[in-house]
Parts: sequence; structure tokens; C-alpha cells
Amino acid sequence: MMRSREGYDRRYIMAMAVQQIHPIAHLPLVLGVLRRLEVATVIDRLIPPHPAHVLSCERGVEALVLAMLDSDHALYKVGKRLEERGMVALLKPGLTRASLNDYRLGHILEALFAANLNQVYSAIVLKALAVYTIPTPWVHQDTTPIAFYGAYADDPQPPGAPRPAYGHSKDGRDDLKQVLLSLGVSGDGGIPLRVGIRDGNRSDSVETPLAIEECLALGLEGIRGIGADSKAYSRRTLGLCLEHKIDLVTLVPRTCAIRQALEAWGQQQRALPLLVEKPGRTKAEAPRPWHGQSVMRPVEVEYSEQRVVQEEVRFVVVHSSQLAQQQAQASAAAQVKEAEAVADHVRQVHTRWFACWPDAEAAIAEYEGRGQGRRGRPPRPWRYHTLRSGIVAASRRTRRARRGRPAKTAPAPTESGYRLVVEVEVLRHPAEDPGWTVLATTVRPEEGTDTEILQAYQDQTTTVEPGFRWIKHPAAIAPVWLEQPERIAALAMLTVIGWLVSSIMQRQVRLYLHTHGQQVPGNKGTTAIPTAAVVLALFAQIALVQVCIADQVLAQVYGVQAHHLLFCDALGLDSSWYEVPSAYKNGQCSQTP
Repeated sequence: MMRSREGYDRRYIMAMAVQQIHPIAHLPLVLGVLRRLEVATVIDRLIPPHPAHVLSCERGVEALVLAMLDSDHALYKVGKRLEERGMVALLKPGLTRASLNDYRLGHILEALFAANLNQVYSAIVLKALAVYTIPTPWVHQDTTPIAFYGAYADDPQPPGAPRPAYGHSKDGRDDLKQVLLSLGVSGDGGIPLRVGIRDGNRSDSVETPLAIEECLALGLEGIRGIGADSKAYSRRTLGLCLEHKIDLVTLVPRTCAIRQALEAWGQQQRALPLLVEKPGRTKAEAPRPWHGQSVMRPVEVEYSEQRVVQEEVRFVVVHSSQLAQQQAQASAAAQVKEAEAVADHVRQVHTRWFACWPDAEAAIAEYEGRGQGRRGRPPRPWRYHTLRSGIVAASRRTRRARRGRPAKTAPAPTESGYRLVVEVEVLRHPAEDPGWTVLATTVRPEEGTDTEILQAYQDQTTTVEPGFRWIKHPAAIAPVWLEQPERIAALAMLTVIGWLVSSIMQRQVRLYLHTHGQQVPGNKGTTAIPTAAVVLALFAQIALVQVCIADQVLAQVYGVQAHHLLFCDALGLDSSWYEVPSAYKNGQCSQTP
């Protein structure tokens, strides 16, 4: 007797069971970019595989970068995390979670350091520039610290290894030792082109000349010059760039006398030429203009062998109405905040008691900032207020020296001393005009217009700073403990490789959308300029489902939509990255671990 079709389907469905669900998300896309950049080939050429190693260096590097771009970079968590994502078999058929242990990954970091990190990274960057045809007109230089847990010894380190040390922490983690990450970033797309790992207490002013020399050593074609913030403005940096004919654009610090003089000169001009005009950030906002003009002024520069001479340097004096509004708002908020702090300070001063005149005078000296200033600068406790302190004689009640009830006619016991009185005066600043910026450059007027100089500097805020925010995000790298400085340097370099992949994704997707006139889902509606974080977040719902039917394992990727395939096209990847991995096809059923 033949069974009905309904009964057959019911038996078939009961024999099918979901074995595992792996949320693979964006990791196959990241792995596709790594393999298109031939990262494994570069590392295999520099560090040949050893037959005794189940996990080769190139596969270990891929695993570490995947873990960094998946919010978990601790070495002992890499294997577990990638197994949960279903990426272990995709890395290499037959690879297991046990092979991705922290012991082996630590040895891979040491091998990378021994192979010369600059050589490894330079080879990967040159491949990326060639594959995606990325120009490098301006390279922007900046530094950021990376903090680490653990009590690292101050013993001499191997050549090239950074020394973790306490230094100025931009993260506010003065309790942790750190190393300094020095980066050169392309103005087109924010691609990190150069990486240097320095000691944790290295000064930015000392680092900038070395970073410029390393940028030149890259041998990049089409490089126009180097841009940097105010930390790069120094006699030695200017002398190095003038001596080697390097184009430099840097911000002049507010504390420099030349900037104050040039701002005063700019305020005296009746009208400055329009350099750049950008549309408002909203439809209701007016266009944002930048007016400015370049002038030549003599300043001291330091050539090789510490030779200091006077040279004519070009300065571009720029005024921005938008920056003036921002500075005015920030100044008003700072005044209100300082007024509250002054009121608290005055209350604390009025409650202090001094037994003798010299103690009161010492307190006034402390309050007025007549002590030593920070980093050799003059002390300046208050910016918007002036406080004048005076000493007055006073008396106060004290406890009786003798026990017992005092007589009703006995006067209350008192003691004589001194108190401080404080007079507060709000500073009335002259009608200063905020919104001024002064740029120093070694580009001659006939070689570059004022507009080009200003745009080269403005690229710093749109390329370098977003990348540094990615570096400081906990998903990229958070304080960890690595036993050896060699591993610290290698992990920092791999972090920059993760930034490289992220930047390439953002650049190529935006370029593709602009070329084809398309948009993709964003945080608020559709957008044609998604960030790398938005691109990766759109892959969150994609999962690899393994189904066991009889003795066969079938796998299917769920959640793939049209914009996911668009991203693959933008990055030049085959959409098969989001088909069923070959490692799972026609496999045998096994128990879920």
C-alpha cells in the first residue's frame, strides 16, 4: 500500500534537524578583502610556513584581523569567537578551534616582529594601493597612545621594540602604561600608509621629523606632501622640510607669537579673498565660507647639525565664520563652567584658617599660581576671571582648655589667627574676533594656491581623525596584557591592518554608490556615504545554518540581500563569499560540541 504524500513529507521533515546556526555577519567580506590584498601571500613570502605548525602565520594573521573587526582581539578568545561565527573552516579546511590558541598566536606575533613590521606593512599597503588604484597626494601625520595592562619591566628592549611607559594619556588612563602609535594616513579615503610603534613617553615634537623621514622612505609615487596638526610646527620640522624640499602644511599653535601677530594682521584687513565655500550641514543652514590670504614672514628654522637660521616661510591666514560661531559658543560655555568653579574655590578659601601670617601668604602664592607651571609654561589658574586675595586678622571660638561647666559671666574662649578674603573680577576681553586659523607651509606660492593649502589641511579632520576614533574604539583595541614588547608592536601593526581594511571598505563603497547613483540603508534612512561601521552593521543578520538530513549535512546562508551583493561588487569580490562554504558541502553529520 502506497503512503500518502502528506505522510511522506511529515517523515522527511521529522528526519531533518538544524545542527548549528553561525552568525557569520560581515566576516566573509573582511576575509575576502584580506585575500584580495594577498595578505597571506605577503606574509608567506616573508615568513615561510613550517611543516610542524598546524596554524601557519598567514592564517593566524587573518584570524587575528577577523577577531579585531569582530570586537574581540584578546588572544585566548580568538578561537572560540571564530568558531561561533563559523569561520574556522573557512579560514582553512580541516582547521580546528584548538589550533587557534593563544600560545600559537603569541608565537605568530613574535615571528611578525622578527620579519620587520615596517616591511610587512609596507608590502600590504603597496598591494592595496595597486589593487584599488588609490592616489596618495597628501599624507597626514598624527599620533595616538595604546594602553596596556600589566607591570612591564623597564629592562632594555630588543632593537625596534617599543618600551611601554607612563606618558601623557589622551584617553585619560594615566594609571596604565602605553606605547605611542605613529601613523601616516592618505588624504584620499583615510588609508593608513605608514605605521610606527614608539615608546610610551615619546614626545610628538621629536616623533614628527622621524615620521617624515619614514614617509619618504616608503617610495610612494604621486605623493605631494605631508599634513599635520600643531604638534608638527617646530624649528626642526620646518628646517627638515626646507632642506629636503618636502611640502608641509601644519597648524601654527596659538601660543606662538607669529600666530598672534598674523591674526592681528588679518583683523586689520578690510576683506580677505574667498578660498573655500561649502554648503550648510542642513538645508536651513547658510553656506560656510573660508576667507584667507598667504603672507611671507621670517622665522627661525633648524637645519641639520643644529644650525638655526632665519628663513622666509609662507603662512596662510584664514578666517571662518562657522569656526568663529563654534569658538564663541565654546567660550561662553567655558566661562559659565569656570564661574561655577571660581565660586566653589572662593567658598573653600573663606573657610580656611591660618595660625600665622607666613602660612596665609604661602596659601595666596599657591592660589595665585606663583608656583611652577606645567611643562615650563607660566601658571595660569583662571582664564576668564581675576582673583585678588588679601589677609585679614580674625578670631574664632575654640574649645575650653579646662573641663567642667563654665561660669555664666566667663567670656567664650577664642583664638586669634588669619583668614583670606577673595575679590573676584570678570575679565572683559577686548572685542576679539574668533574664528582665525594660521597655517604654515613650505609650498611656494607659485607651486600651490591658498585654496589647495587650506583643503589639504581640512582633509585632516575628514580622514585622519575618524580613523583614530576607530583605533580608540573598544571594538578595535582595548587595554590588554601582552608579555613581551615584540608582541605589543605586532598586535598594534595588525590593528592598523584592520583599520586599512575598514578604510578600503568605506572608500570603495562610497565611490561605487557615487558612480552608479545608488543608495543603501543607513542609520537614518538611505545614504550614499555610509561609514564603514554602517556597512559592517548591515551584515549583522546574515547567518550560516547547517541542517542534518539523514547522513548528510546541508548548509545555507540566510539573510543575504541586494545591498550585500552590491558591497561585494564595490570591493571587487565574488558574491560566492556569501554562498555555502565548500568545507560544509556534503559533509557528514556530527554532534554539536
